[in-house]
Amino acid sequence: MYQNISKYLRILFVFFIIPFYAQDSEADYNCFSVLVGKNATTDGSVFLAHNEDDSGNRVVNWYKVPRVEENSSDFVTLKRGAKVPQMETTNSYLWLEIPELEFSDTYMNELGVTITSNGCPSKEDKPELVDGGIGYWLRRLMIESAFTAKEAVTIAGKLIEEYGYASSGRTYAIAGPHETWLLSVVNGKHWVAQKVPDNHVAIIPNYYTITKVDFSDTSNFLGSKDIISYATERGWYNPDTDGEFNFRKVYGKESSLSSRSNQARHWVTLNALSKKQYQLEDDFPFSFAPKKKLNLKDMFKLLRNHYEGTPLDESMRYTKGNPHKQSNMTVCSNTNQYGFVAQLRSSMPIEIGAVLWIAPTRPCNNPFIPIYSGISKTPKNFSVHSHKKALVVHFNELKSFYPYIDHYHIKAIKRSKIINDFYKKNIPDVVLEIKKKETSYLESQDKFEKKILKLYIND
Repeated sequence: MYQNISKYLRILFVFFIIPFYAQDSEADYNCFSVLVGKNATTDGSVFLAHNEDDSGNRVVNWYKVPRVEENSSDFVTLKRGAKVPQMETTNSYLWLEIPELEFSDTYMNELGVTITSNGCPSKEDKPELVDGGIGYWLRRLMIESAFTAKEAVTIAGKLIEEYGYASSGRTYAIAGPHETWLLSVVNGKHWVAQKVPDNHVAIIPNYYTITKVDFSDTSNFLGSKDIISYATERGWYNPDTDGEFNFRKVYGKESSLSSRSNQARHWVTLNALSKKQYQLEDDFPFSFAPKKKLNLKDMFKLLRNHYEGTPLDESMRYTKGNPHKQSNMTVCSNTNQYGFVAQLRSSMPIEIGAVLWIAPTRPCNNPFIPIYSGISKTPKNFSVHSHKKALVVHFNELKSFYPYIDHYHIKAIKRSKIINDFYKKNIPDVVLEIKKKETSYLESQDKFEKKILKLYIND
């Protein structure tokens, strides 16, 4: 049923979806990420798994941006007018772009550095911003210049302290072939970052997860030097009565910290991976050692979760309808625009060792497709504009889907809608189809990479 989309559905979809394609406030966005260190995986990969959530039906363009050896411009003009000096040389990178939105793009550069983010509202109400501050361009400037995940953090920190961050708050998940970091930023000029231990997993829904900070340990912590003194001045923290400083509790917005949807997504993923089992009301760790080493299939499964097998599954294993429509937001949700798992391996040339496995729309509806960082361009019908034009028109209002009618992502949206309208009936066949395709991709990966490595050595 879901594979045979008729012409009238194609036309109906275009007219049906356009009225709902509206820009919403950042507060409506919810995302989910899992970072896994290289010593916690079966093959020594670093994993970064992420579901990108944004309201409405969105187009996702896939681009490969080439390396630039000599930029023609001396500066980059940010969205609100600030000007940032441009690096003479910028890395090449894969770019997943959602037109119109400021905080929804994902990047993987030629060194394997991969960056995505989760909205994490802060309590800051008096931000210090210079010329409107920085928002959209932050991760792009990181990806263009960074050779490692930690270097991306230091680049971001300098930009935030100079211009101020133009959003309530956010946590950037930053991974490279050797390490992973979480960078939590606050509206204005304050930020902290913590390295995820190589044998640990870190989970991030839509609240801050960094608690204790120790800036004397620069191997594992970075951040604003006045992060504690500023909080004390604002009356958010009293060192005499509040005990040890906890960034999450001091800077996080209470409604975000107490959100049941945030807690539930964190809880179900934590219990799926941790030997120790937690209650919803417990304090969850920043990171933890998983009960077993993880592989790609494990990561795909995490991003497809709807609370199956737990008391939070209101769909009762789909017998009560679409599992995405529950009172607690699910990991695989109605607002997923894409899911991905970055597989980052230092054991081979990064053009081959860094792979972005992407599932358009909801991961439970579509297979994860491998895209290697070394490709020279993305396949036909995965984007509309050139990467240069896409950047120029990114914030233009998208009034019609007609230019995108043959776009791969639009076809995936149609497929997902048909599956979800009759989820219980359709999902068994969908699961079998996805399993068959992903098994084929995974089984052919080793053979394919050995062939490519021979070519790489020779040329």
